[in-house]
Amino acid sequence: MERIDAQMLLLHVLGQPDAGRAWLLTHDSDSLTPAQQAQFEALCAQRQDGVPVAYLTGCKEFFGLPLHIDARVLDPRPDTETLVEWALDVIENIVSPTVIDLGTGSGAIALALQSQRKDATVTAVDFSQDALDVASANAQRLRLRVQFVQSSWLKKVQGTFDVIVSNPPYIREDDAHMPALRHEPRQALTSGADGLDDIRTIIAQAPQHLKAGAWLLMEHGWDQAGAVQQLLRQAGFTQVHSRQDLSGIERCTGGQTPLSAGVAIQ
Repeated sequence: MERIDAQMLLLHVLGQPDAGRAWLLTHDSDSLTPAQQAQFEALCAQRQDGVPVAYLTGCKEFFGLPLHIDARVLDPRPDTETLVEWALDVIENIVSPTVIDLGTGSGAIALALQSQRKDATVTAVDFSQDALDVASANAQRLRLRVQFVQSSWLKKVQGTFDVIVSNPPYIREDDAHMPALRHEPRQALTSGADGLDDIRTIIAQAPQHLKAGAWLLMEHGWDQAGAVQQLLRQAGFTQVHSRQDLSGIERCTGGQTPLSAGVAIQ
């Protein structure tokens, strides 16, 4: 278990989750009560078994928002903020844009976008009612107006949008890293033999829900940018390209519908 994880768990046990390392340094001579010591040791044991810190503390910051997180949803990763930044760029000059987040999980992406663009109409979709319960609770607590829909991707969604964003499952079912992710919901992680099944479905469904000149933006695996670009081009999207995450890896790929309303994507 890494030092920073232990420090976050210790701050949680001490009731100082937002205090940071500086607080620990200035209180380094303080003693834990027996109950606090037992709780800290139990949390450390769970972390060493691979349970995400966010599940143990019940919270995770994403794009400056304090989200409540538990094992019903994925632990939001910092690299996903790349997708939020791209979507914000796309809608920067659109008045009252319409945005939909597919596979919202904790609501991280949808809530981040709504927090940055109060004039936007943001819809968040998930197949899991458990995930929608977590996301809607976060929205209520943060007082962010997001609409929630239970659907398998766009199947039950009505209307068209200026941008569709999604961080779908994209891990291969036989991926060697899956045991390390065993505490997170598997249905939110894996997607077929090559990890692209859900991305193919989203690309197939998206055109009828996108306005002319609108964008489809998706997160994917570290080695999938080329394959996702090809799928988007085959579906008729233009301006197809990828963006790098915090580690310089092409983590998100997107494409635009034709600007001419008379040209349809097949």
